[in-house]
Amino acid sequence: MPRDIPVSNGAFLINFDSDYQIRDIYFPFIGQENHSSGHPFLFGVWVDGLYSWMGPEWEKDLRYENKSLVTEVFLKNSALGLELRCSDVVDFDLNIYVKKIEVRNLKSEARQVRLFFSHDFFLYGNDIGGTAYFDPRSCSIIHYKMHRYFLISCWAHDQWGVTHFACGKRETSGSLAILKELENGELSGEASAWGSPHSTIGIWMELPPQGTTIAYYWIVAGTTYSEVTKLNLEVHRIMPEELLKRSSKYWKTWVPKDSLPLRDLPKSVTDIFHRSLLVLRTQIDNHGAIIAANDSDIVRFGKDTYSYMWGRDGAFVAAALAKAGYSHVCMKYFDYCARVLSEEGYLFQHYNPDGSLASNWHSWLVDGKEVLPIQEDSTALTLWALWLHYQSLKDVEFIRPLYNSLIKKSADFLVSYRDPKTLLPLPSYDLWEERYALHAYTVASVIAGLRAAANFAKLFHDVSLASKYDLVAEEMTRGIRLHLYHDGLKRFARSGSRTEEGYQLDEVIDVSLLSLATLGVFDPNDLCMLETANAVRNQLWLNTAVEGCARYQGDVYQRAEDSPNDIPGNPWFISTLWLAEYFIDQAETPQQLQATLPYFEWCGKNALPSGVLAEQVHPVNGSPLCVSPLTWSHSAFVWTVLRYTEKVQILNA
Repeated sequence: MPRDIPVSNGAFLINFDSDYQIRDIYFPFIGQENHSSGHPFLFGVWVDGLYSWMGPEWEKDLRYENKSLVTEVFLKNSALGLELRCSDVVDFDLNIYVKKIEVRNLKSEARQVRLFFSHDFFLYGNDIGGTAYFDPRSCSIIHYKMHRYFLISCWAHDQWGVTHFACGKRETSGSLAILKELENGELSGEASAWGSPHSTIGIWMELPPQGTTIAYYWIVAGTTYSEVTKLNLEVHRIMPEELLKRSSKYWKTWVPKDSLPLRDLPKSVTDIFHRSLLVLRTQIDNHGAIIAANDSDIVRFGKDTYSYMWGRDGAFVAAALAKAGYSHVCMKYFDYCARVLSEEGYLFQHYNPDGSLASNWHSWLVDGKEVLPIQEDSTALTLWALWLHYQSLKDVEFIRPLYNSLIKKSADFLVSYRDPKTLLPLPSYDLWEERYALHAYTVASVIAGLRAAANFAKLFHDVSLASKYDLVAEEMTRGIRLHLYHDGLKRFARSGSRTEEGYQLDEVIDVSLLSLATLGVFDPNDLCMLETANAVRNQLWLNTAVEGCARYQGDVYQRAEDSPNDIPGNPWFISTLWLAEYFIDQAETPQQLQATLPYFEWCGKNALPSGVLAEQVHPVNGSPLCVSPLTWSHSAFVWTVLRYTEKVQILNA
């Protein structure tokens, strides 16, 4: 189930699913400890003796305020005669999540409505050894285990604190016994539970005929009892409504960049652009890590998550934010990369938000021989993104300590990790994390990284080192033409496996081949690139009602059973945007450039109503597939829109 509306401040992230249930709670690192483990925190309503959880029987519209990370949610249940308008936010400064609930009575008689919020915490990601209790000192429910505390409270009818509550233990079946009580609209008042506890609070609301009443509900996160109770007092002092308003004002101030020339773009495009900037911020940990995705539903596919820092994904995000004028957001990211870089100068596949090494999906043995279990593009693209960051800020003082610890160390590895005969990089795993070989995309990334390193060497007057990096980049550029061009197909091959004679080429067409142009290795109008791009467009564009571009021929990842047999794979946002980026680079007239706008509009049409972009969508009905939001999808949208606006300026000059 997609995560429609994440709210975050870089330390405290809450994800809602499409039924408007809290599904993921991360604190104090974005993406590291999921304190719900994907289990829903139920939100229900009791009125006139009837009870209903948020679900299919509710009409729902889940969005955000314009240019804000405050949600704007509409809920209606005609059978109950109720409408709810809700706003959610994690305060931009304090680790406080606030929900405003405005309940409208659609009937002509006064009624009492009872709201119920159920909490199924898995503190530290497991359900062992926790405690839930009613705290009479703060009139709240507190869940805690070791150094993780969550305090839950509410306000309604000028009354602060929790008055209706129940704590209980999860049954051996995993279900919550409290749910049976709620059918009668009552809570037992059980004041504590331990082991595998859950809790529920209730808010009683009196509704006038055809009238509305407002309540507030909040969760504060901390590492001690003292911390969460002090934050709770801050809610009392500042007031819940003011917390919502001040965060809304902050994000609306954060988003606009007057220097961005977006005026001539369709509103559907600029809306997703601004939404993408905000969604990107929700996935960036305040300690520096840029997380690929925090949708825990992916765990059921492989018992692992996307809640890691990939160097490749992080680099694309940092590059997009630098181009958009948000370089400061990612300054800690490059420090993070310098900290986790191996002694040899490469990044492993991915890392946890705290900088520890994450699970590695790649083997150290291929065909019985020891290999490095890396994707070399992650190391290379970090240098490429860092140069874009420098170009944005021109802050040499920030770059200075990174020159030895990150730039030279990484670039020297890229230079050394080469085949001595072909002078191309040694094999590594591909960007899709499926194949071990020499990949055209990886070579393009390494060339881009080495050119960035050469620019830094020139900046620090390291002339001989700059010449070495530039020379290796040129040797690799020639090597692509010599070894990865397929004479029979008259285009580049996506990868090659080393033989005594050279490389056995992989003929499968892959959208990542476009990087040979978009990363600046070859001119997009080079005949070899034109043939390659034509093959990508012709063979990977879906001939379905949804359309969009697949990753490569025969892609089965997350492929639904009801998918047509003749499609190359599911359409991905990044694939569609990479195709757009190539045609933007290729455009030589305003008319050719304008012809790329439908690729952006495709993204808008297939986004969730909130503006959130998944990883991929169903090829027939357009529903989101895999994780949502995918940070890379949003960075690709921001990056490609800005490439479009740059090209507009070039063509109009």
